[in-house]
Amino acid sequence: MKHYENPINKEVKSDAGYQKVNSNNISCVDNIDLYVKIEEDIITDIFFDGEACAITISSTSIMIENLIGKSIKEARYYIKQVESMVDEKVFDEKILNEAVVFEDISKQGNRKTCVLLPYIGMKKIIK
Repeated sequence: MKHYENPINKEVKSDAGYQKVNSNNISCVDNIDLYVKIEEDIITDIFFDGEACAITISSTSIMIENLIGKSIKEARYYIKQVESMVDEKVFDEKILNEAVVFEDISKQGNRKTCVLLPYIGMKKIIK
């Protein structure tokens, strides 16, 4: 709830120097814009704006907290672990930090997209 009520970097900043990507869920209201700054292969900042459910907002906030300061390679690994967790595959729990709160989301299959929405956007930016 803390990440929903007080999400990290949910704000409008100047987007100069940032890559922007939109992620939306066509089956609901979830629609977020991610702004990512990458310098010398390091994610130096991420912020977002938009409307979404509590799960998507929380997931985005947790993702931001975990990816700022990471290299692109580290970010890819982190995203792969989140995807594996959500898909009930083996994953590296020790690097996910608070994201493990979504470990049981697979019990509500229609909510998987809510968790993964910010990661879908990040994958587009770092591919």
